[in-house]
Order: sequence, then C-alpha cells, then structure tokens
Amino acid sequence: MANPVLVEAFRGGVVESRHRGAVAVVDGDGKFVLEIGDVERPVFPRSAVKAVQALPLVESGAADAYRFGNRQLALACASHSGEPAHTETARAMLNCAGFDENAYECGVHWPKHHETYLALARSGGAPSQLHNNCSGKHAGFLCTCAHAGIDHQGYVAHGHPLQEMIREALVDVTGAAHATDTCGTDGCSIPTYAVPLKNLATGFARMATGNGLSPERARAAQRLFAACMAEPFFVAGTDRADTVMIEAGKGRLFTKTGAEGVFCAAIPELGLGIALKCDDGATRAAEVMIASTAARLLKADDPLRGQLAAMARPVQKNWRGIEVGGLRPAGDLAG
Repeated sequence: MANPVLVEAFRGGVVESRHRGAVAVVDGDGKFVLEIGDVERPVFPRSAVKAVQALPLVESGAADAYRFGNRQLALACASHSGEPAHTETARAMLNCAGFDENAYECGVHWPKHHETYLALARSGGAPSQLHNNCSGKHAGFLCTCAHAGIDHQGYVAHGHPLQEMIREALVDVTGAAHATDTCGTDGCSIPTYAVPLKNLATGFARMATGNGLSPERARAAQRLFAACMAEPFFVAGTDRADTVMIEAGKGRLFTKTGAEGVFCAAIPELGLGIALKCDDGATRAAEVMIASTAARLLKADDPLRGQLAAMARPVQKNWRGIEVGGLRPAGDLAG
C-alpha cells in the first residue's frame, strides 16, 4: 500500500517536492480517531519514545533519590541541542549518582545548536559525550543503574538488565512485541525496535490517560509528560520544533521527534496519542505533519489550533532573506 502525499514543498506557486507518509491518532481506549496511510507497517520510532524509555528512572525511585525536578526529567526525555544549559544539567545528573562523562556509552558529536557549535570551535574546544543529543537520556539510564544496584558497564547493549527494563516498559505501554527480529541499533547505541504506528499512538494515549497501565506506571508517565510540558527548552532547545510546539501548548501538548521523519505526540486533555512517519525521512515534512495533525484535533476557535496551523505552513527563504516558497499540508491533511 502506497502512502498518500501529505506534505508539499512549493516555490513560486509551483509544487517542487512531495512527501508521502502515514498518521495514526488513537484514544485512551485504543480506538482510532484518525487513520491515514499504512499504520500497520512497523517503523523505528527512534528518539520519539524517549519518554517511555525514561519510565524506569521514575519507577525505580532513582528520580526521587537524586531529587530530580522537571528540568532533569525533561532532559531525560530529550533530544537536546547541546546548549550550555543542556550539557551542564546532564553533567549534574551524572554527578548525583557519582559518575562523570566517562561513564557514557552514547558517543560524541558536535552541538546541534549553531551558535554553541561555533563558540566551541572558536575556543579550540572539542565536543564531548555531554553534547550528544541523547546525553540526558543516558544520564537517566546511568542514574537508574546506580540506584537499582545494576552494573552500568555495557548498559546500552541488548539484553543488559537496564535495557530489559526499558523493553518491558515499551511492550507494556505500546502493546506491541519488541522482539530480536525487529531490533536495530539507535544512533546513541541502545536498541530500537520497529513497531506499527498504531501501537506508538496507543502508547502515547496510554501515557496521557493512564488507561491500561498500572497505577504506578500511570503516575510515572504523567510526571514525565508534565515535566516536559513545564520545561520545553530541555526537551529540545532554541527554535527547535518540539520546544516551539510545547511552549505554544502551555501544558496542553507534548510532542517528541524521532529520526527519519517520525513524530509522536499526546494531547492529554483529549486523551489522544499521535504517531506518524514521513516515508522519505524528511524532518521538515514530519514537522508539518505533526503540527497539522495536532491542530485539526482541536476546536476551530481554539487559539492553539491557529498557532499550530501556522506552524504547519512554514515559509522558505533564500540566502538573501527573500521569501521563495514554503511547505504546506496536502491530501488528507490539507483540510
């Protein structure tokens, strides 16, 4: 089944590129509210499920033991830009459990935030694992190991006790099998499992409502979502799509991007979970898709709907700052 065109890039009034994809919106009871394209095909959610992967941090008691607040919990769910506030918070999280950055097994890359990247390069410095966009998540992993008395060596490996805790949470929340034959390795070296979009949407609806989860897990999920919505900068960073959308939501919307055109989201007040993928992996199109999908689920007179609808139609400018075109929802998302 070929997925429909859901985003168009246009220039001078002529469509220049088209992006196909699929979208699933599910309520807390697992019923479809919106279904576009092939939502049964397994996809790797990548970083979109970091809030689920952070559940053991809260459930184990580690978050309370180390007195983590909203910023630390948001960073544990983040794909951050490597800005100073991000790296310093990650460092402080590690220090709480007696670790330094040498305990990390996530790898090194330059900060994603342009100004931070330039400042580090100009100073003659080099990036560290703290700049990895997943360093907050991995700080949470290491803190969970320390508090639970688990040997942290090899904590990223498939079959490690920590990764088994995470896999159990993913299975419970999404209702999908997370098996060896659908397992790959993520950019930060932990296992990532391909599951259908419908299950990812179900998982985010369950995280938002608590439906189908144990009371303890429901409380942990609510706490993580609340932390992210209270501290959107620590979920992503300056001018990043997640931060901008969560800030606009003012506690009403949680979104989380994943690599290769995946996005997941929840609207807690409606009890809805959203999962989508742009087939060609384009982040620019996935951002249009998530903003457009979230907007259409809100009432027509809701100011947030208008804000999200505007985000779903970004303008493109050339190097002289001249407006030359843009992106817009298409097909089933165009209404």
